[in-house]
Amino acid sequence: MSSHLIHLWTWLWDHLFFINVLLSIFIIFFQRRDPKAVWTWLLALNFIPIFGIFFYLLLGQDYQKSKMFRIKGVEDAQKYEAKRQENLLRQNVQLVKDVYARDYEKLIYYNLNAGNSILTLKNQVEIFKDGNEKFNDLIGELENAKRYIHIQYYIIKDDYLFDRISKVLIKKANEGVKVRVLCDGMGGRFMPRAKWNTLKAAGVKIGIFFPPTLGRINLRVNYRNHRKLVVIDGAVGYVGGFNIGKEYVDGDPKFGHWRDTHLKIRGESVFSLEVRFALDWHFTTKESLFESEYFEYKPLEQKSGDFAGIQIVTSGPDSKTKLIRDNYIELFRMARHHIYIHTPYFVPDDAVMSALCFCSKKWCRCSVDDPKLPRSSLCVLGKHQLGGKLTSCRWKSLHLSEGIFACQVGYG
Repeated sequence: MSSHLIHLWTWLWDHLFFINVLLSIFIIFFQRRDPKAVWTWLLALNFIPIFGIFFYLLLGQDYQKSKMFRIKGVEDAQKYEAKRQENLLRQNVQLVKDVYARDYEKLIYYNLNAGNSILTLKNQVEIFKDGNEKFNDLIGELENAKRYIHIQYYIIKDDYLFDRISKVLIKKANEGVKVRVLCDGMGGRFMPRAKWNTLKAAGVKIGIFFPPTLGRINLRVNYRNHRKLVVIDGAVGYVGGFNIGKEYVDGDPKFGHWRDTHLKIRGESVFSLEVRFALDWHFTTKESLFESEYFEYKPLEQKSGDFAGIQIVTSGPDSKTKLIRDNYIELFRMARHHIYIHTPYFVPDDAVMSALCFCSKKWCRCSVDDPKLPRSSLCVLGKHQLGGKLTSCRWKSLHLSEGIFACQVGYG
């Protein structure tokens, strides 16, 4: 065994120059990257012999041009509907009575063109700011499921909260309800295999997005699925920031109370959530949910005055554009009076920083609120590095005394 390793090491060292040249050509000419990222990887390849190659294979692969998440028929249908809706919007067919939506007309068009994000107008929305309230409501809706349950979370932990949810899922599966659970391979890496097997034995289908390849070691650390959504019978959807873990409902000794935001949606936008789940599920398990019962339209029977307009905007490894980031920048630009950012993960890129500094100089009140105990040490380094620049742009930095405040942006 040792002789094979020595032979491999010798071969890599002898051919190091040619390997670096080939990887450099590939990075420069075949991957559309930010210039700073290109230079970073070129320096790593040339100044960290051999290890730079492994770092690139571990962290540097770019999946944005890959078609691994895409289904051509679904893409064509989305593009057709987005173009049809854009034409209607330009004729003021749907927004003629919605004065508030007109303020965001350009952003709506951008999301239609760049992300095929369909605007839906007939929705009912309930906002949850407390984990206990959100999960109690979710479990109640799971109990009422009649046809199917689709659950997708970045983090699912093996604790009493998931035990509560698992009991309901097993019960519903035994009743004939089709249940699918999709979890990220990094966020769910500590889940015992026995727990997944118990659910599978009851008829629950499990999907692991980019699963670990060596035990709990995952080689795709840069490409994770952070979505947290649930779709029940095509009629009820949940989307937001709470993962499945006890710290989200009863606090954590280190971080205290967890403050986040989650939405419960009834109406047309549930269809968009189901499309997103089906795309991620197809990539993970190769099972197609399209052209099936999961895409039956469920209209809301409600007075028009109670409806809310929604666009479901997604970004990820498959995105050609940074759609969510671009939406934030445009919303910052539209701010008239103030911008308040509440997050423990404040590590913006140059484009966001430039937009924030610009806003602070046009008489907007701007502040960043973050907890004293951030969740990640990387966030600490990022905030310290950016603190001086924010101060020079006349931003205020506030610190919460306790707890995690994980919702993101408010502006006006």
